[in-house]
Amino acid sequence: MITRKRLQRTAALAAVVAVSIGLAACGSDDDSGSDDTAASEATDAAAPDASDAPSDAPADAPADGEPISVGFVAVGPEGAWRAANEANMQETFSAENGFDLKYAPATNLDQKSQIDAFTSFVDEGVDVVLLSATEGAGWEDSLTRAQEAEIPVVLIDRGIEPDDSSLYVTRIAPDNVEVSKGVAEWAVSALPDGGNYFVLEGPAGVGVVNERNDGWDSVMDSQSQFVKIGAQTANWSAEEGKSVMETVLKANDNDIQLVFAQNDEMGLGAALAVEEAGLVPGKDVLIATIDGTKAALEALAAARLSFVAEYNPLFGDTAVDVVRKTLAGETVEPYIIVPSGTFDSPEAAQEALPTRQY
Repeated sequence: MITRKRLQRTAALAAVVAVSIGLAACGSDDDSGSDDTAASEATDAAAPDASDAPSDAPADAPADGEPISVGFVAVGPEGAWRAANEANMQETFSAENGFDLKYAPATNLDQKSQIDAFTSFVDEGVDVVLLSATEGAGWEDSLTRAQEAEIPVVLIDRGIEPDDSSLYVTRIAPDNVEVSKGVAEWAVSALPDGGNYFVLEGPAGVGVVNERNDGWDSVMDSQSQFVKIGAQTANWSAEEGKSVMETVLKANDNDIQLVFAQNDEMGLGAALAVEEAGLVPGKDVLIATIDGTKAALEALAAARLSFVAEYNPLFGDTAVDVVRKTLAGETVEPYIIVPSGTFDSPEAAQEALPTRQY
């Protein structure tokens, strides 16, 4: 940890100063001043650079003048939400803000490539690791290794399974359970007589998928007027969302009244399938999504989607604050929830679009 490094540098400097004082005292009986010069040269030779010396700099800047090294084990290309989130993280963890960010996106969403990058960052001795996992399980050994190396880990967006909070500092993310509960509560109010529904899920094994299912099911399981036709992954993809919904509509003679898509892209694909089936999205089939990207809000403004729950990706500033506090020895909450809103009408979408950042 950077605090540990600074303590080591402080101790080293104290030792140098003590040696310097001793040398100066030994030369005080000689009027020639040659020993004073020698002491000065010894101090100059032994002392660390100014960049290594501790200072009274505030916690939001490295005390020794060096940037804070941050290894970002990222997901990489995965849709508009992920692009916005990772761009925001890179913008906020900038050199201008005192950071040396090492960005390592996964190779084709492969967990092994993430574990390899994580291990490399630990071996390198970065000050902190940011982890946005492609899969929830399988991180215990890596996190334990980071802990043994005294390198704090901050989870970005996605959690781990099992969720052992002793292995990381905090998780920063919107609350998936609450967000999806909100979608389900909207569905109950929008369709008081119920109907048949289908769920388009993200990739199997991803923690946010399980959380979004938990939130949705916590409401819908008690609603006997709704019938769950099924659920299937569409891997966050508009193309796969369209393909899955085409199959579902055909298999059920178009008798689907509601689609819950766990991200915007899948919902937009479902809307295309509904239209191609001769139905009207937003009227014959209500489609609710999670993320709140500009494309989804445009579709909501056009009444092609019926409800969009925001999953705010712009929390780089929060992550920066957490990193600085952690390296300064301060305690942070184990789960920091990012506030997110909802959009339930074309008018709400139209109002939000002019200032939408992603």
